[in-house]
Amino acid sequence: MNVDETDLPGLGRRKDFMTASGRRIGVVEYREGQTELIVSTWDDPDTCQASIPLTVDEAAALGNLLGGQRLAMQLSEAHREVPGIVTRQFSISADSPFQNQPMGKASIRTRSGVSIVAIMREGEVLPSPGPDVVLHPGDLLVAVGTQEGLDTAAGILRNG
Repeated sequence: MNVDETDLPGLGRRKDFMTASGRRIGVVEYREGQTELIVSTWDDPDTCQASIPLTVDEAAALGNLLGGQRLAMQLSEAHREVPGIVTRQFSISADSPFQNQPMGKASIRTRSGVSIVAIMREGEVLPSPGPDVVLHPGDLLVAVGTQEGLDTAAGILRNG
């Protein structure tokens, strides 16, 4: 994938790429710290068709969603030939009973048999998180287990 990076004098930096469907998408990272998701015309990256300003938390959540999806796809591919093993992602919402709590407090593995293999946080991967890792709203947990276990884990994270 070819990512084009362009300095925007006095503003910041634009990073974008052409999708397989012929759309040019990217981000503008402003010097003041703001981020903007952009869609440009295929033939002129300076002609913006749409832009969405993102807060720091929104940019981190989007990065988690996209990075978590890629990680989950890789894990799914690795487990494809293992019958009964499924990979799923869980998001920690602002109203989760486990937000700002150590992951071990949820006892996911003990209660459901599911393993949390990674946490996506602010665009970074925390592999093999231990029970002392504090869960934050917006975290994306990548879990591996049986379908039944993953359903149970979802209920635990949602309801306690």
